[in-house]
Amino acid sequence: MKPVIDSTEFGRITISKEPYDHDVVIRLNGEVKKRKKKLSKQAFGTSHKVSLDEANHIFEKGAEQIIIGTGQYGALGLSDEAKDFFSKKGCRVVMLPTPEAITAWNKAKGAVIAMFHITC
Repeated sequence: MKPVIDSTEFGRITISKEPYDHDVVIRLNGEVKKRKKKLSKQAFGTSHKVSLDEANHIFEKGAEQIIIGTGQYGALGLSDEAKDFFSKKGCRVVMLPTPEAITAWNKAKGAVIAMFHITC
């Protein structure tokens, strides 16, 4: 079951009334997991660009769309390798600042996964 995202503010996201103070990934089955941003930090020295390794970790077979919350101010981006990876998997990517991305998530239908950056 897809969880509802209640709200976000700098450094926090509340999902089904449960607050999280770290970036999260929401799986196809609705499970909320901590983002493994070290996969991108190892490649780029920052977690503000999603690496191929992190894209591979986030993706799930059967996902048709991924919604990416790029942070409260939109600081997060996808590497070219991550863009190509999602494209080759047939997974549409929607990137929006996190406040807008949670609205998109709550309205989304179908096989959707998500990753939300909760700070900058």
